[in-house]
Amino acid sequence: MSLPPKKLYIKTYGCQMNVYDTERMVDVMGHEGYEVTDAPDDADLVILNTCHIREKAAEKVYSDIGRLRVMKEKQAKKAEASGRESKKSILAVGGCVAQAEGAEIQRRAPTVDMVFGPQTYHRLPEMTNQANKIKKTGGRPRIVDTDLVVSEKFESLSKKAIAPKKTAFLTVQEGCDKFCTYCVVPYTRGGEFSRSFEDVMTDARKLNEAGVLEVTLLGQNVNAYHGMSRENVEWSLARLIRHLADVTDFKRIRYTTSHPHDMTDELIAIHGEVAQCMPYLHLPVQSGSDKIVKAMNRHHTIASYMKTIDSIRAVRPDIALSGDFIVGFPGETDADFQATMKLVKEVDYAQAYSFMYSERPGTPAAGWEHQVEEHVKSERLAELQEALNHQQRAFNDKSVGKVMSVLLERTGKQDTHLVGRSPYMQAVHVDVGDKATVESYFGQMVDMKIISAGPRSLKGEFAT
Repeated sequence: MSLPPKKLYIKTYGCQMNVYDTERMVDVMGHEGYEVTDAPDDADLVILNTCHIREKAAEKVYSDIGRLRVMKEKQAKKAEASGRESKKSILAVGGCVAQAEGAEIQRRAPTVDMVFGPQTYHRLPEMTNQANKIKKTGGRPRIVDTDLVVSEKFESLSKKAIAPKKTAFLTVQEGCDKFCTYCVVPYTRGGEFSRSFEDVMTDARKLNEAGVLEVTLLGQNVNAYHGMSRENVEWSLARLIRHLADVTDFKRIRYTTSHPHDMTDELIAIHGEVAQCMPYLHLPVQSGSDKIVKAMNRHHTIASYMKTIDSIRAVRPDIALSGDFIVGFPGETDADFQATMKLVKEVDYAQAYSFMYSERPGTPAAGWEHQVEEHVKSERLAELQEALNHQQRAFNDKSVGKVMSVLLERTGKQDTHLVGRSPYMQAVHVDVGDKATVESYFGQMVDMKIISAGPRSLKGEFAT
C-alpha cells in the first residue's frame, strides 16, 4: 500500500524572484512526494520564503514564526490529550531574511528547524531528510545552509521537471553589482550572475513544451544579462528575447526588473521590433532628484533616465511604464521631493510602487546623518501615492472601449468569473456566464472589449 502524500505549505514574501523560487521549491519537493496545501497546520513541511528589502517585511517573518509556534504548541496539546502522537512538522525559513539573519533567526526563533538562503533551496530534500531524522530521535534540528554558489543551484534545478502552466517565470540573471546604498540584495543574493545561454534555453524549451504562453524573464538586474554560450559568445538580453521569439511558441515575452543604467539601444529597439515583447516596462528611478539618486549610488541621472523613456516611447508609443520610488531617503529635502513629483508628472506612469525609506542593517545609508523624520516620510508618501494612483486610474480609464488580447490565468471571486492579464499588465475580469464553461476558457488567450475600469483593474466582455 502506497504512503499518503506529504504536505508542503509555503508562504511567499516580496518580489517576483521569490515567487519564482517558491515555484521551483514546489517542483523540487514534488519529486520527493510532497503536495502543496493551503493550510499550514496540515503540512509536514512549512516554509517561509522571505524578503529582506523592507524592515516591516523582515519583522513580519518573525511575527509569522510566532503564530506558527503557537499553532504547533496547540497541536501538541491536542494530540497529548487524545493520546495521539503529535505531528512532527518541519518549520523552515528561506530566502533573503534567512541569508542575512541566519544566526539571529536561530537566536530569536528556536522553533525554526531549518534556515536556508536563496541559493541553496535545490538542497531542500537533503535538508528536510536530515531534519526529519533528528526529529524522530527526539532531537531539535538546527540546520543552516546559506552558501552563495548560484551556478550550482541552477545546474540542479535544470534537471527537474517544470509544472505545466500558461504563464511562467524564467530566471536568467540573479544578484546585483550596483550596491545601491539602501539595498541589501548584493549581500543576500550575491553578485551578478548570468546563466549560460544553453541553460536558459533548456528551461525555455521545457516551458514551451508544457504549453506556456507567457514567459517573464527574471533578474535583479535582468537587463544586465550577459550569458555565455558553449562557443564563448556573449548573449545580451535583447538577443535572447529575439531568439526566444523566433524559436518558441511563446505569445508573450516580458522581463523584469530593469536598471536604467543597463537599458541599451539594442534592448530599447526590441520593443518596436519583436511582436511578442509586451508593451510594458518596469524601470525604477527611486527619486527625481539628482542629488538623491547620486547618494543612492544609482549609476544614472534624471536626464539619462528621461532620455531612455523618450527613446522607448519613440519605438513603442503605447508602452505602459512602471516605476519604483523611495521617499524620505537620508538628506531628502522638500525640494528633492518636489523634483520627484515633477518627474512623476512628466513620465505619467501606468502604475508604480512607492515606499518610505527604511534603514537596512549593513547598508551604507543606514548609518548616515540627516535621517528624515517619520511623519515627514508619511506625508510625502501620501502625496506621491495620490499622484501615482491618479495616473494609474487615468491609464485604466483610457482602456475602456478598446479590444485587447487577454490571457485568462485564474478564477475570480465568483464561480463564473475569470481574471486575465492585458498586454499592459492590467488585471481584467470577465463573467463567462456559465460555471460549466469556466474550465474551457482557463489558460486561453482571448480578444476582449474593455467595458469599464477601476483603480486597480478592468472589466471586459468577449469581443464579437
